[in-house]
Amino acid sequence: MPTSVLPVRTAAERREFMMLPWRIYRDDPNWVAPLLGDLKKLLNPAVYPFFDHGAAEFFLARDGAVVRGRIAAIVNHLHNDTHHEKTGFFGFFECDDDPAIAAALFDAAAAWLRAQGMERMRGPASYSTNDECGLLIEGFDSPPVIMMSYNPAGYVKLVEGAGFVKAKDLLAYWVDVERIPERLARIADKVRERERVTVRSLDMRRFPEEVRAIQEIYNDAWAPNWGFVPMTDREFAFMAEQLKPVVVPDLGLIAEIDGKPVGFSLGLPDFNVALKPCRGRLFPFGIFKLLWHKRKIRHMRVITLGVRRAYQKKGIDAVFYVETMKRGKARDCARGEMSWILEDNAMMNRGAEAMGGRVYKRYRMYDRELAGR
Repeated sequence: MPTSVLPVRTAAERREFMMLPWRIYRDDPNWVAPLLGDLKKLLNPAVYPFFDHGAAEFFLARDGAVVRGRIAAIVNHLHNDTHHEKTGFFGFFECDDDPAIAAALFDAAAAWLRAQGMERMRGPASYSTNDECGLLIEGFDSPPVIMMSYNPAGYVKLVEGAGFVKAKDLLAYWVDVERIPERLARIADKVRERERVTVRSLDMRRFPEEVRAIQEIYNDAWAPNWGFVPMTDREFAFMAEQLKPVVVPDLGLIAEIDGKPVGFSLGLPDFNVALKPCRGRLFPFGIFKLLWHKRKIRHMRVITLGVRRAYQKKGIDAVFYVETMKRGKARDCARGEMSWILEDNAMMNRGAEAMGGRVYKRYRMYDRELAGR
């Protein structure tokens, strides 16, 4: 029976869309299931703030009654307004290892995006670069860390076989700190003195005020970056509330000069270690697995590090590196991932290398032109 690709319309179809990965990855020891409660919010236009400025159509591919794949076609108006483009996105791509099914999914997404006036399809991004994005193309020998994507190695051929070409690579570095490099420590000390930089922990008692300050830093520091989309107030508040339960204040760092916040860095313990055995469900017994395996977390992910543009190239990033290493070691968590970093972000790549980091995973964003297809 030929494959049919149709948009999701019913609650039952939405559940099929959500649950497909549990079949795709059932024999993959590295897959970490998303929490179903979080996934429901992510796919709900009435809840997830992306839909304030974006739209998406969700598709399922079937052979008869069997679901063989899924995809979302996404229009992010804020991205296009920011970059003066007509770029649509694909996301939430999962598929059996069958090029014909993958092609049918991509063609359905492309047709919908063309109907919205888009000239290019980019991805994967679920929904933007502020969410999980990038196709894993190197580093399949270990699980993803918290809030990073994962996919079978075969997806590379499925995507490239459907006419996509490289747009940009996103790098993940592994850093294992036995001791802080002396040169880096000296640079950080000089910067503290010369620039009058102080670094403090997040103040969870003033969480809303801290979130507003961090949002201002984020939207200023990352603005020149490829693919950057500023986060709205509601998006940033939503993300902050999602992260609040797992934030360790001593790993959330704010750099200040004369009392003014000028930079922010956030390291998170890799809760994927604890979430993996839960298989996406915290109730009724997953919560006990989570609490048990939480004790085994010995590494972190440095999820973001940025400095306001007016204060960049002054060495404040070195202060963050050293302070994060010190605090990580104090928590027996001095190893982990720095991600993701654009392949052509020379400053951040040099910083990761200065800490002894090595690229151990590589993710790729792909483009496919829509005109004439």
